[in-house]
Amino acid sequence: MKTEPLAENELLQFAEKLGRKLTSGDVLLLTGDLGAGKTTFAKGIGRALGVTQLIKSPTFTIVREYQGTTLKLFHMDVYRIGDDPDSFGMEDYLEADGVTLIEWGELLDADKPADYLSVKFDKVSDNRRQLTLEAHGHRYEELLTE
Repeated sequence: MKTEPLAENELLQFAEKLGRKLTSGDVLLLTGDLGAGKTTFAKGIGRALGVTQLIKSPTFTIVREYQGTTLKLFHMDVYRIGDDPDSFGMEDYLEADGVTLIEWGELLDADKPADYLSVKFDKVSDNRRQLTLEAHGHRYEELLTE
């Protein structure tokens, strides 16, 4: 599924709407260049989950954990871990009670979860992003049809 090009406020609204449909154990792999909108998208998901903390990029910390009013949000960036997701216990987060967003998730190759929603960000202009969502698994096929 492809979205129309979205301005920043529309990207936040889209992510918030999607976030309201997420449940514990959901995993989203976010793909896009630097500045493509991945962290902005994470902020919208966080809003939907009731996160009140400022959501920041996890680039240098690998994982940021936020407590929402409905679910926890695990926001991670795997760009710097190479091919060793065990170096920070990624599996533990995937099995925890919350929603997991993985920036640069395409780099995981064989270590990707079996089921997930892929969200690709394309910068179509300085202030517009187009998203391509692709379901991997029955749960995410249902989510996209909603």
